[in-house]
Amino acid sequence: MTDSFDFSNKVIELIDDLKSVCANYGLGNDGNEYRIITQIFLYKFLHDKFIDEIKGIKSELRKSQNWEQYLANLSADEYELLTMKLGEGIAVFQSKQLISSLFSKQNEANFADIFDSALREIALLNADIFSVVTGGGEKIALFENLSRYVSDNRDDFCRAIINKLVGFSFENIFNEGFDFFATIFEYLIKDYNSDSGGKYAEYFTPHSVSGIMANCLVPDSLEGEISDVTCYDPSAGSGTLLMNLAHKIGEDKCTIFSQDIAQKSSNLLRLNLILNGLVHSIHNIIQGNSLVAPFHKDRNGALKKFDFIVSNPPFKLDFSEFRSDLEIEENNDRFFAGIPKIPPKEKESMAIYLPFLQHVIYSLKPTGKAAVVVPTGFLTVKNKIEKKIRQKLVNEKMLAGVINMPTNIFAKTGTNVSILFIDKTNQDEVILIDASSLGEKVKQGNNQKTVLRSTDIEKILTSYTSKKKIDGFSIAVTYEDLKTKDYSFNPAIYFDIKIDYEDISPEEFSKRINESLAKLDDFANESEILKNQIANNLLNLDYEV
Repeated sequence: MTDSFDFSNKVIELIDDLKSVCANYGLGNDGNEYRIITQIFLYKFLHDKFIDEIKGIKSELRKSQNWEQYLANLSADEYELLTMKLGEGIAVFQSKQLISSLFSKQNEANFADIFDSALREIALLNADIFSVVTGGGEKIALFENLSRYVSDNRDDFCRAIINKLVGFSFENIFNEGFDFFATIFEYLIKDYNSDSGGKYAEYFTPHSVSGIMANCLVPDSLEGEISDVTCYDPSAGSGTLLMNLAHKIGEDKCTIFSQDIAQKSSNLLRLNLILNGLVHSIHNIIQGNSLVAPFHKDRNGALKKFDFIVSNPPFKLDFSEFRSDLEIEENNDRFFAGIPKIPPKEKESMAIYLPFLQHVIYSLKPTGKAAVVVPTGFLTVKNKIEKKIRQKLVNEKMLAGVINMPTNIFAKTGTNVSILFIDKTNQDEVILIDASSLGEKVKQGNNQKTVLRSTDIEKILTSYTSKKKIDGFSIAVTYEDLKTKDYSFNPAIYFDIKIDYEDISPEEFSKRINESLAKLDDFANESEILKNQIANNLLNLDYEV
């Protein structure tokens, strides 16, 4: 526990040091700062992972102080033979691209060009495994020329970066688990997830929400029994939902698929996959429009169906530019409930989450399960599209549960959210949970956020998996119950109304009735007096005018 805490602090210190370098060279809070920080962090992580693997192959190097010299002395053939023994998902570095080599060259002229060339060469050498693909087939490389974002003193900037990296090592951290790297990733991107950089990305979903979604989809009773499954997010952002789901299933038992229109989110997701041992899924990260041009298809060219889907889609966004592209005949089955109309004066209030939700439902296998974040208003609104979706979920018996989350569970939005759980195999009751009163309020910058405590999360998960009834909190209902209530998914309307009864004598009952009647008479008299006073005031006002 102490070591993990110490390691975490050292990683956070490295991140802060890199941000300090950026600030010193005019890039603090610059729109390109995230590119530099995330790519340098990734370069260091992959570099140390490579060295750690090499030392595993050549165990005599584990305690050697001269491992850099050993690698430098290898012939080209010997070096290639050694790197061929690397494990799957390990990036290959040439000797000249190692941090120690760059550190030794930092006083050479045009060091920024040497530094950038090393990054470009690493990206090219590992392009087949580590490149993200766009919907049009273009590859987004692992690294780019980072010094180009610095307007002056490029050589000094790159020297400062190398000097921060040379004194730190990830080698003692690779055995840390998911929680460790999830915390590091959250800290790494915390300053960069408010600027969307694109149309869809919600870059960070709170771990409490992500964890609840993953644990409800894959309860403890199913752990170890799931293997070789596909997991998908059509609006993946930085991939927090997918990482939690993959960890719950087992990183080696699932394959990740994603799509997001923003290049920024694709780069962050790639980093997340690398940190969490999911390199084998990087080639399934697609930058593109999931609604207009969904990329993932089966061998017959039809849209691919998935075992698990998680999504936190955007709620309100102007997609008028491509709305007409969605409303075509070939999309009739996918967008079965229709596409929201364009409000004449408030285009950004378009409910883009509705086509995303329909896309999720359509993309599920016959035995598939999904968890989707939706505005709480979706649960009850009687608009045609929303209600048609709810009717499908009920009539086709695929609704598994609903959880109303607390207000401000997302610090940067005031929208109340709920989690919709879909399970195409659920023929049983549906669990409805109102967790809106849970959590504690904390101040986060200028925003107030609700944070779920471990006891809150445990209460939600226990109620969901056991379909346990708790007065005013959770209840299991049938599909017929949902139809009776006009397909409302609001838990509150299904809770029992409690009436407290009190035994009183006939005399006491008569006394209370008389007291109430007397109060009514008093109210009537006061009302008459007030009415006369108002009439007189109006007459006086007319007279003065």
